[in-house]
Amino acid sequence: RSYLIRRVEAGVVRVEDAHGQPPSIPFWLGEAPGRTDELSDSVSRLRAEIQHRLRADASGEGAFRWLIQEVGIAEPAARQLVEYLAAAHAALGCLPTKDTVVFERFFDEAGGTQLVIHSVYGSRINRAWGLALRKKFCRKFNFELQAAATEDNIVLSLTTVHSFALPEVAGYLHSNSVRQVLTQALLDAPMFNTRWRWVAAVSLALPRFRGGKKVPPQLARMAAEDLVAVVFPDQIACAENIVGEREIPDHPLVNQTIGDCLTEAMDIEGLEALLRRIEAGEVQIVARDLTEPSPLALEVLSARPYAFLDDAPLEERRTQAVMARRWMSPEDASELGQLDAAAIARVREEAWPDAANADELHDALVWLGFLTVEEAQRTPDWNGWLAELAKHGRAAQIHGAKGRLWITAERLPQFRALWPSATVDPGIAAPGAYGEQQWSLDDALVEILRGRLEGLGPVTPEALNAPLGLSSAQIAAALAALEHEGFAMRGRFTPGTAEEEWCDRRLLARIHNYTLKRLRAEIEPVSAADFMRFLPVWQKVAAEARMDGPDAVDAIVAQLEGYEAPAGAWETEILPARIAGYEPAWLDDRCVAGHVAWRRLRPRLSRGNGDARPSPVRSTPITLLERRHSALWLSLPSKPVTFEPSPKAQAALDFIRENGASFFDELVEGSGLLPSQAEEALAELVALGLVTSDSFAGLRALLVPSAERRPLHGAHRRRRTVKFGMESAGRWALVRRPPAAQTAAAPDSAAVEHVARVLLRRYGVVFWRLLEREADWLPPWRDLLRVYRRLEARGEIRGGRFVAGFSGEQYALPEAVTVLRDVRRKEATGEWISVSGADPLNLVGIVTPGPRLAALTGNRLLLRDGLPVATLAAGDVQFHVALDPETEWQARKALLRSVGAASGSTRYGTGAASAATDQNSWSRLPDRPLN
Repeated sequence: RSYLIRRVEAGVVRVEDAHGQPPSIPFWLGEAPGRTDELSDSVSRLRAEIQHRLRADASGEGAFRWLIQEVGIAEPAARQLVEYLAAAHAALGCLPTKDTVVFERFFDEAGGTQLVIHSVYGSRINRAWGLALRKKFCRKFNFELQAAATEDNIVLSLTTVHSFALPEVAGYLHSNSVRQVLTQALLDAPMFNTRWRWVAAVSLALPRFRGGKKVPPQLARMAAEDLVAVVFPDQIACAENIVGEREIPDHPLVNQTIGDCLTEAMDIEGLEALLRRIEAGEVQIVARDLTEPSPLALEVLSARPYAFLDDAPLEERRTQAVMARRWMSPEDASELGQLDAAAIARVREEAWPDAANADELHDALVWLGFLTVEEAQRTPDWNGWLAELAKHGRAAQIHGAKGRLWITAERLPQFRALWPSATVDPGIAAPGAYGEQQWSLDDALVEILRGRLEGLGPVTPEALNAPLGLSSAQIAAALAALEHEGFAMRGRFTPGTAEEEWCDRRLLARIHNYTLKRLRAEIEPVSAADFMRFLPVWQKVAAEARMDGPDAVDAIVAQLEGYEAPAGAWETEILPARIAGYEPAWLDDRCVAGHVAWRRLRPRLSRGNGDARPSPVRSTPITLLERRHSALWLSLPSKPVTFEPSPKAQAALDFIRENGASFFDELVEGSGLLPSQAEEALAELVALGLVTSDSFAGLRALLVPSAERRPLHGAHRRRRTVKFGMESAGRWALVRRPPAAQTAAAPDSAAVEHVARVLLRRYGVVFWRLLEREADWLPPWRDLLRVYRRLEARGEIRGGRFVAGFSGEQYALPEAVTVLRDVRRKEATGEWISVSGADPLNLVGIVTPGPRLAALTGNRLLLRDGLPVATLAAGDVQFHVALDPETEWQARKALLRSVGAASGSTRYGTGAASAATDQNSWSRLPDRPLN
């Protein structure tokens, strides 16, 4: 719909429906209003302040606190702003302000380069600067450029023929002549035609109505073009008939149009003032050659048509050839200005001739220019082939100012121009047309250096001149000529070098391409096997990642919070697999201190077939969680308990409900039950998810039969005694659940966000398929997805494709991506990792192929380099890969070895499942594989 502006009052624009009237602003090339100088000053001051605080504290915490406490920005916005500017500062080495202008250049996918000027002076000055620079480049290189300008950036899309020293761009325009240059430039810009139609219509030079009807827009455009042909014929004249600059007539309509372009659409006076400050040294110019665009450059690369300074459509913009990362941390951004040393070495090796016989060596020597004696001796066969070429008069040694050089007969006239009296051994003559061409010293040196640059890659002028022995001025002049042609580019390409280097543009583009491939390989999705190599490291199960000491309990519980596992698996398998030398007393201490709690989050539901007894305590799904988060987990939707407790359990439940949290002796005395009956009642209530205790010792006492409740002996006698009695359980209390009406409703947003964060901590990378291992009562993926998208928008997590082979959106913690990359870089170690079927790492059939393994404590899974090797289920070992007898024997021993028993943790009960993983079961096997 179109709208009419009714009036502007107190800074508020009032509009009303235009009732179908055609719009008066052409939307295809409309102009967006530029921001004011005052707003640009504010942006500059904000960047300068954040830059000052980033240099004082690279972590950005100082700037983050300043934005929240003094500026008053909300925490998510402040965090996103600091991370964005910190990444830009790391990439550019500074932040653009009114006192600092940054010139950034990088290669695109098509082999061209993009020049981005970071200027915070607003779009009116940036449009003028971009248009004037576009005209200067056109005159200098005789090639039209695509350009765009926004409030903070200017982009000039260069082709493969543009080569220049980046800092020189600041001097292309001068404050005394920029007005004339810009006037000529705007004549070719879309803004002139738009402004011309406006001026012609307002001055009534064109009829608005004809025959009582409004002139259609397309006919008005044609009439405006006819009018400019009469008033300003050079504007639409054939370019072949225009010599030099267009002659602008002194006509009121033309003067008004140009004045509107210079002062309304652009700010010529502001540009002149900026150039005067640059010429006086008041504005610092920073030049950066990067491997890919910085975070600040992404805005102008994705600019919309209103920012274009030429008439190329969006689909044909060269900026579309730029590929950039979706998100970039400051650590990654700091590497944008560094080319990969391995990529440089690879390109140098590829560029150097690799001749297979004398003829190929002759062809290589023709384009390379010359070979030093040392270079010829690097390859054993080359000296013999050069002697063969010399014998046939195709090559010879010339005695230059710094020693002997191998040259071909075709190159002889060029070297004669360098050293007219140099000795050539043996004597050769240039064949055919080569001998007839006359070379000046400058032209000959340009061609010789051209060949050397094609074969050497990045090289300093001193290294180029070392075999020739010419003056530095001669070498500099020849390199400048190659740069003007667009053949060579200068910069500091080799990491760690402080000297200026030159490189063939084609080779430099290849180096950038190889560097980008290496960087993109870092963010390419890993295979499922690599992801399964990553998870044991992330979840502290791998040998080098295991934790130690009582403090490790809090870290492991925070990562596994909300995970359901059989009660008997926590201290026999899951915790000992992650904490070396695990002692049950550590968990008891954290529970008694109020940091950790255990309970059954999902109540036991009746199957409706007369089942009146809950499942045994040993297989009851128990969850460890941080006590302060209990309310969030219990607020998740769930169904009410449908089991009717037994009379004994009901008596214990009624006593606790009436008297509150009670110790075991109080429960026995108040309920009238015998101690053994009270234990059975508590076991039933725990299985129903109705009660919990202050310490994990209460659950442990229910798991261990009375006959086995004794302190540990033997190798662990020096450790703290593990208590199994009910007297050490602390108080027993009800699990406080929200009313059924609340739990049946949609989950609380805070609870959903907490669950989403916990899943990220547990797996590092989260996607839909991975959550099949989690409890089915957790929030659905659609709800979690909303949270992850919001966290990604804040910059707290990363979205992308991290694990290959799985559809849907994937999200990861930034630190998890770093660990994932490190794991992928490492070679396979062949480490055997054996985990229980109840462990969160049991992802066989979900992440890895093959049948699933039931999440039972007695089942076991053996992983090696991220692949499932064998499984143990119901006492039967199944191998998923073919192994030789010796390796199969090692795998069988590793599979049957119980991590919990090996670490000295307490085993609960007996039976087939426990016997399969007993600490002595694997040691009773024969010492060699069975045939």
